[in-house]
Amino acid sequence: MTSPQYQRVLLKFSGEALAGEHHTGFDPATIQYIAGEIKSSAELGIQIGLVFGGGNIFRGVSLAAREMDRVKADYMGMLATVINALAMQDALETLGLKVRVMSAIQMLDVAEPMVIRHAIEYLERGEIVIFSAGTGRPFFSTDSGAVLRALEIKADVIIKATKVDGVYDKDPMLYPDAQFFKQLDYDTALQKQLRVMDQTAFALCRDNNLPIIVYNLKNAGNLKRILSGECIGTLISRR
Repeated sequence: MTSPQYQRVLLKFSGEALAGEHHTGFDPATIQYIAGEIKSSAELGIQIGLVFGGGNIFRGVSLAAREMDRVKADYMGMLATVINALAMQDALETLGLKVRVMSAIQMLDVAEPMVIRHAIEYLERGEIVIFSAGTGRPFFSTDSGAVLRALEIKADVIIKATKVDGVYDKDPMLYPDAQFFKQLDYDTALQKQLRVMDQTAFALCRDNNLPIIVYNLKNAGNLKRILSGECIGTLISRR
């Protein structure tokens, strides 16, 4: 079996990733595909934490910009991430994996309370932990919530799945001449205003020296190859 590069990782997926080409709602084939990618990676013996956004169900920030109360909008977005966590829990358990869903907003009939000590115990037992409801507080993105959880569980790296090959200087879907970056340091990414994560999340990674890998989710096997040590996607770290 391939030796893993990392012992414990935090994987961040957007809510839209679960929608596939539909952009909203759920695409069963896509959910099964992502679950399969996670399962093959878990077989390396790596401890895996997961965070899913909620944008396929509700986008709090964009609706708040249309005069909806920001706090209510953000809480609705957090609840959407719980729905996505349950959907992925079901898909992973169907594949025979042991999965825990933990929520930063207490809802005991649906998910376990967010207790980091318990999360680490589950990870050490080989169980997958899905962290939901962001930070439990408004005004923070799911990126910020993902970085916070990664730091709390002492993950070796945070890996962000996207629909492109990594980080570019501009959107490669719109600009064929977009420049791809194989490796970056935190300060360069900030100076170039590259949209890796929101600034709060990115600053947390920089200040705590948490490496970030951005990769293309659509290429089957990419995740397992990254966890096995292959240089795929973009690595952002201290030089």
